[in-house]
Amino acid sequence: MKALKYFSILILPIVVWVSFTNKGWLTHLPAIIFFGFVPLLEFFIKPNTSNFSVEEEQAEKENKLYTYLLYLTLPIQIGFLIFFFYIIQEPLSNSELAGRIFAMGIMCGVIGINVGHELGHRNNRFDEFIGEILLLTSLNTHFLPYHNGGHHYNVATPEDAATARKNEILYLFWIRSHFSSYVEAWKLENKRMREENRSWFHYQNRMLIYTICNILLLSFIFFFFGKFVLLCFIAAAVSGIIMLETVNYIEHYGLLRNKNEFGRYEKVKRNHSWNSNHQVGQVLLFNLSRHSDHHYNGSKHYQLLKSLPESPQMPTGYPGMMLLSLFPPLWFWVMNKRIKKFIFLEIKNKNTE
Repeated sequence: MKALKYFSILILPIVVWVSFTNKGWLTHLPAIIFFGFVPLLEFFIKPNTSNFSVEEEQAEKENKLYTYLLYLTLPIQIGFLIFFFYIIQEPLSNSELAGRIFAMGIMCGVIGINVGHELGHRNNRFDEFIGEILLLTSLNTHFLPYHNGGHHYNVATPEDAATARKNEILYLFWIRSHFSSYVEAWKLENKRMREENRSWFHYQNRMLIYTICNILLLSFIFFFFGKFVLLCFIAAAVSGIIMLETVNYIEHYGLLRNKNEFGRYEKVKRNHSWNSNHQVGQVLLFNLSRHSDHHYNGSKHYQLLKSLPESPQMPTGYPGMMLLSLFPPLWFWVMNKRIKKFIFLEIKNKNTE
């Protein structure tokens, strides 16, 4: 029964269906729900700080329903993407066109990238392959090599493209994070090929295969649906990528690991990511907001992630924090005070040990 709450993600394809099959303000319904109603609702629902007991954790770890739900998102995502190629060709006003593109963009961000991220951490090729297909629907396949081999290794350091610096403006972060992580993904894969005595131009170079797949997908859309649909799809994919980078921004903003006497960074701990226990966004994003524990143990399945007191806490859930980050002066005013307070408490706790 505990797994059933995550099936609330099916609200997303329902409201996107409404957007795709209606006109006027209803084309903006997914944006209204996820970036209007959800942030407002989280102010009235108490955050959930409870964790599974040892016995419950073992039982839920073996519960395949959590994984089957992730598998279910694949046909949903592909089905809605194909549907999008047709309905975006209808006569639409500029507002309606933007509404439907952003609706598909939310699908790309929440299902394509977020579920792709979860499956990309699994230790079996089948799950990883499904994650790769989901990421392909958002043109963000380079995410896996960099995220697993770069971000999780360098998080909360200046070497990590996906860690936002203190006082870094979100809009500049989008550019730096996305393009730097793309370059780093190539470097990581090329290095892996060299270590295996293979040429970079080898079928086991994931970035090479991902690039070919992206080109084939874009060519397929252009050939069968035309230039206009191709541009609309790219716009939707970019919307999903921007959502991802905004999430990256809020997850690690201003947090840095300390260096030891040998100049090496301390190990990643649960205090190197911002955490959120706000329940609505937590469930809709498959516990992504319990990000501190995710970085502490990247292979842990989403349903098992814990909330711990040593993790720095966001004032609201992910959708609300994403909206706040769009206004840099307000973001800095809220979050810089939290960073200062968190660092003060850490120093105080160390002094009392």
